Amino acid sequence: MDPVTNDPQAPTTGIRTTEPLTQYLQRANQRVRAFDRRHPLLWDLHFSGFWVIAALIDYTGDGWRNVTHNQDAPGPLLLALSLGLSVPLLWRRTHPAAVLLTMAPFALVNAWSGATLQAALLQLVVVYHIALRLPLRHLFWAPALMLTPVLVSAARHGEGEWSQQIGSQLTSILVAVLIGITVRTRQNYTEALEDRARRLETERDQQAQLAAAAERARIAREMHDIIGHNLSVITGLADGGKYAAGKSPERAAQALDAIATTSRQALGELRRLLDVLRDGEPRPAELAPQPALSDLDQLIAGVREAGLPVRATVEGRAALPPGRQLTVYRVVQEALTNTLKHAGPDAYSEIRIVYGGKGAVTATVTDTGAVRPAGAPTGGRGLPGMRERTALYGGTLEAGPRPHPEQGWRVHLHLPEESPQ
Repeated sequence: MDPVTNDPQAPTTGIRTTEPLTQYLQRANQRVRAFDRRHPLLWDLHFSGFWVIAALIDYTGDGWRNVTHNQDAPGPLLLALSLGLSVPLLWRRTHPAAVLLTMAPFALVNAWSGATLQAALLQLVVVYHIALRLPLRHLFWAPALMLTPVLVSAARHGEGEWSQQIGSQLTSILVAVLIGITVRTRQNYTEALEDRARRLETERDQQAQLAAAAERARIAREMHDIIGHNLSVITGLADGGKYAAGKSPERAAQALDAIATTSRQALGELRRLLDVLRDGEPRPAELAPQPALSDLDQLIAGVREAGLPVRATVEGRAALPPGRQLTVYRVVQEALTNTLKHAGPDAYSEIRIVYGGKGAVTATVTDTGAVRPAGAPTGGRGLPGMRERTALYGGTLEAGPRPHPEQGWRVHLHLPEESPQ
């Protein structure tokens, strides 16, 4: 049996559930409050009308004679006092201070004349709204204003002890003020919770948007690397096949086979990458790991087939996490792709990778191609993508012409040691 809900069928989760009656009352209260926010005048008319009718019944039914000090009070005065102490309640929520000031002269006349109409107690409703809606400094003068008629009645008619009359009025005022402050505190607390919930919802949406933007940027980097590199290789193979077609058909056929293989590989990588963008239930698909340093040989072989001589030198032992391996792979891939695009027909490339301890690695890719046109290597997403990948691991990336008198381009990547977790 669950110790909180006392329901033998309820799971023992320790979560307090709301009783059905409480839920019904909460929903009803919410509907009433929502209706009142949409139509405040309707509720004010009903509330004020009820007390106006009650005051008139007290006047017409001679109920006031049971507590009055002046049985001979004129009827027109009683009618005016009854209306003056009840009609202003219509504006109690919008202008409670003005309503109390309006009712004060009628309350004073009510005490001076000895009529002692019960409608004077409606001032307590106004004091409640002052405590609920206005700054608390208004509570200094409002009780004093309400006590004045009590002092006038005690001084003029002299019935009962002063302390008893003033104490009774003060107790009533204190109860009204405490109720108003309690309701006000509850409303402020609820509004704070609702505001916090709205801000948390906004922050959640913002975090989702940032995550989506980061994912789009990652996908854009991957697509740029896949498409840019493979198209560059295909272009090189196609150019080589065109020149070999007349002299060596076998070499041309080999170039076409390499083009087909590279195209299928690129298409498969794109399909796997775009799977994350599909809506609905993910369909079963062939999954492959992201490229790693073990795939560098295949990458270099493809570039060589495209016509770019490449020499690779590796120092140390590759013991890097998958994320760092992908970064090194993509940077080398992008550097070779730019060489294929811009270096010219007689260039060659050299790759030097040095592995350090604790995940540190340095990769340098140079070529001997012609001087790049302005902006050639930085157009599109190539160089920004390499920098973004490098920044994820606190590394540095340098890309630019080789120092004079050497000719060509140099890309230098350095990833520092991993920080201890």
